Order: sequence, then C-alpha cells, then structure tokens
Amino acid sequence: MARTNRTVVPESRAMLKQMQYEIASEFGLYGASYGGGMDTEFASELGAIGGSGASGGTPYLGHLTSRDNGSVGGEITKRLIKQAEQSLFT
Repeated sequence: MARTNRTVVPESRAMLKQMQYEIASEFGLYGASYGGGMDTEFASELGAIGGSGASGGTPYLGHLTSRDNGSVGGEITKRLIKQAEQSLFT
C-alpha cells in the first residue's frame, strides 16, 4: 500500500507549519542556517535576512539532516498526541 502525505484537515496546514518552525527553533535548527537564533528567525520571516528558497517566503533548509528533520516530526507527533489526550480527559 502506497503512503501519501495528505493533510486530513487542510485548515490545519498553517498551524502545523508554525509548530514545525517553533520546534526546529527550540532544537536550534531553524535559526542555525543564518548563524543565529530566534532573532534571525523572525528577521528572515520579515525579509530582513536573505536565504529564502524557491517558494519565495520560506527559507532554504537543505542543510538539515534526515535525523534533524525526523526529530522535529517526532516532536510534532508527541505534542499532537499530548493535546489530543488532554482534550479527551478534561
């Protein structure tokens, strides 16, 4: 069976993208491409720092390893499960 990376709830795409960048910043991955931390992250989003990719608004993060990207994805999964459990048991 082929796997597809289809978003079940398309409206959640922006929230997941924001969570992805927040977690990468916490792990020190996102701001690392500019040689800085949180300040350079937000400056790059505002266009003050170069490094945008082909899509125009998102920075190029091709230097990240599969392990780095997997750790961000794993953390997203952990947090989503935690949120779901909290909403079920409260």
